[in-house]
Amino acid sequence: MADTAKAPRRPRAETPRGFRDYFGAEVTERKAMLDRIAEVYHRYGFDPLETSAVETVESLGKFLPDVDRPNEGVFAWQEDDTGSGADWLALRYDLTAPLARVAAQYRNDLPTPYRRYAMGPVWRNEKPGPGRFRQFYQCDADTVGSASVAADAEICAMLADALEAVGIERGDYVVKVNNRKVLNGVMEVAGVLDPLDPERFSAERGIVLRAIDKLDRLGVEGVRALLGEGRKDESGDFTKGAGLSGEQADVIMQFVGANAAVDDALLAASRSVNAHSKNLSLDLRTASWLNDSNFSFLPRSKTDGDLRNDFTVSYLRNLVAESSIGKEGVGELEVISDLLRAQGYESDRISIDPSVVRGLGYYTGPVFEAELTFEILDEKGRKRQFGSVAGGGRYDDLVKRFTGQTVPGTGVSIGVDRLLAALRAKGRAGEAAVGPVVVTVMDRDRMADYMSMVGALRQADIDPNDPSKGKIRAELYLGNPKNFGNQLKYADKRNSPVAVIQGADEAARGVVILKDLILGAKIAAGASLEEWKSRPAQVEVPLADLVAATRAMLA
Repeated sequence: MADTAKAPRRPRAETPRGFRDYFGAEVTERKAMLDRIAEVYHRYGFDPLETSAVETVESLGKFLPDVDRPNEGVFAWQEDDTGSGADWLALRYDLTAPLARVAAQYRNDLPTPYRRYAMGPVWRNEKPGPGRFRQFYQCDADTVGSASVAADAEICAMLADALEAVGIERGDYVVKVNNRKVLNGVMEVAGVLDPLDPERFSAERGIVLRAIDKLDRLGVEGVRALLGEGRKDESGDFTKGAGLSGEQADVIMQFVGANAAVDDALLAASRSVNAHSKNLSLDLRTASWLNDSNFSFLPRSKTDGDLRNDFTVSYLRNLVAESSIGKEGVGELEVISDLLRAQGYESDRISIDPSVVRGLGYYTGPVFEAELTFEILDEKGRKRQFGSVAGGGRYDDLVKRFTGQTVPGTGVSIGVDRLLAALRAKGRAGEAAVGPVVVTVMDRDRMADYMSMVGALRQADIDPNDPSKGKIRAELYLGNPKNFGNQLKYADKRNSPVAVIQGADEAARGVVILKDLILGAKIAAGASLEEWKSRPAQVEVPLADLVAATRAMLA
């Protein structure tokens, strides 16, 4: 009788849904980018921190276990413990929650303030989609234990420097700064925030925040509709509004229109400067919010970049009126602007910008967002700005859950994949990485000779005048050497710049052949005769000159 037992089912070779694999060039590019960012953070005095990928769910804090498993949002499991003290564990969903635990656990050992940066993968148990994965990299920097807005200013300056260090040029980015306290002041003036009862009007404030955040997509009229009774979109779907009166909505819309009002004032100032006006503040009285402000700084300033932050602060000061929390927030923005200006950061790099509202439900003070301003083409071929690649701000009570003590903190998180995509869009990444020099095998019984060549190459500096460039990357072909053509195909697949060849005849004469694979590819693609003659794709050199000749070919 035939054996009817089924063979064991083979596992499917596929990546789990919502996850992806990263290969050589991608990993190399990401590491190079993170290394440059780390150099900036290190220069600012921040120390690296690596925490476990796994935290207790209780420590993470944002998600708590129910009867069977923690709430959605994290990958969690319960320890295999028959006792009553079995912990729920979870993969970290960001790098801030582990920082809170570290700051509390080692509070007696860490310096205060504690400045740290962290880079690594995080995991979120969310529905995946196009460009949205369940595992992704974050790059964070935080200062814990300082309530000074100088810490916020420093984060902004460091973020600008990090963007430039990885290859984002000035003019292609701006770090925007807002303040939760300013928005609270505007809400108070609009009558949707009661300082004596912060929970009152919370639903209305949530709708207002979401409406402001949709300004780019819905426009001024769309936002105003959401501040009132609501808005019906093109499909007929109705979104309920905040129910504000016309006067209340006017206050919010003045906040929404801050940048446009400042643009008008800058234009007037520019015209006054060009006309050599002796009284710039008089010419600017056409903007009512300037009437009661002190503009002694105007004669000093000659460019829009110098004036924008000053004008924006003045506009917001007028808007928050007598709100204590609002005036406190405006004062913080003014200090941040002054501290940055003292270091040479004007508003062309770091700009006070009321349009930044994302995350204001979480942050308690200054909030920042790095936006890339150059244009790319979307999937439909339409031009659009690249958008945000980093965000952060000030948060209170970072470790209060652990210690009961209020410990302020401020920090920023860079979207690693987003920033890498931006660098590729600018042509600063995405090129095929140069592979290793490949030493081919012509005679199986001479493997020691070939290994000696590989060793000599690996020990040699790429540039003897600059050891920081590292050693020559080289490998010995370890596949079946029977078919030499396959060895060269392998070298091509590895994107190798040079192949080293030595058969019995070359060994007897003490020489090796170096094949320039990059030039060879160009010749195959139609390089000019002059180029081929000036630098032949294949040369024979004495074995003693292997390193020098390879170094020259790589150069």
